[in-house]
Amino acid sequence: MDFKWPGKPFHVALVEPEIPPNTGNIARLCAATGSPLHLVGPLGFRLTDRELKRAGLDYWESVRMFRHTSFEPFKKAVEPARLFFFSARGERSYLDVKYHPGDVLVFGGESRGLPEEILKAHSENVLAIPISGEAVRSLNLATAVGIVLYEALRQVQ
Repeated sequence: MDFKWPGKPFHVALVEPEIPPNTGNIARLCAATGSPLHLVGPLGFRLTDRELKRAGLDYWESVRMFRHTSFEPFKKAVEPARLFFFSARGERSYLDVKYHPGDVLVFGGESRGLPEEILKAHSENVLAIPISGEAVRSLNLATAVGIVLYEALRQVQ
């Protein structure tokens, strides 16, 4: 395979994730792509949770994980990187962006998404993954992260 990982990785941030297996699957995705994982704000589980560890399998040692108490310390930690925020309420498609290595892909918790104040403060960088039909409100968090992260990687190879 002729794929080249970018010299500067994309970052994945989860703001207040709630479901351990989703975070574990995202951690495995981050290990597979060399992407640092940022966990922001209160979590809906403990980092020692058995389901979280099981979903991440034995890849946890390969994940560069950062824990941030809230959004502001997280933002300071990743400056001056560009941040893109993903929401089912976004009006622009994730496909309309030209991603650059070092960009930060920010996702909200499973039941609430990103807090409204974050979406309002960064409205120019709120993106959505288009969904066809009325039957589905949103995608699974781990699926959404995988879609966006691999599109960003595809663009820079």
